[in-house]
Amino acid sequence: MAARDLSGAVDFSVLERMTGGDAGVSEEVLGLFVQQAAMWAPLLDVREEGWRDASHTVRGAAAGIGAGALAEACAAAEAAQKAEAPPLLDRVRDALDVALADVAAYRHELMLKSLRG
Repeated sequence: MAARDLSGAVDFSVLERMTGGDAGVSEEVLGLFVQQAAMWAPLLDVREEGWRDASHTVRGAAAGIGAGALAEACAAAEAAQKAEAPPLLDRVRDALDVALADVAAYRHELMLKSLRG
């Protein structure tokens, strides 16, 4: 993966402003995002009792790294009634997948920069 693989699902300038451009802190934040995504993603299903909490948590994490479309999808799912939520949660999972791909490409670039010194 490389910067050319970025889809634009994550506006990394949001992350860079939050971390003051510190690549080490950015890597740590993105690592935490990936861990949280792995933990909460299985709950993004109305058959799971915590689907609304999962949407809320992913929403906050997404906003923190600049994944605006993911945060918006989470907000819509979180606000929905259970009967209306399944297609909205599908959108959340799709947006999460795209955001995670961008995060992987960005982290790869951070790693390459650190190797170059």
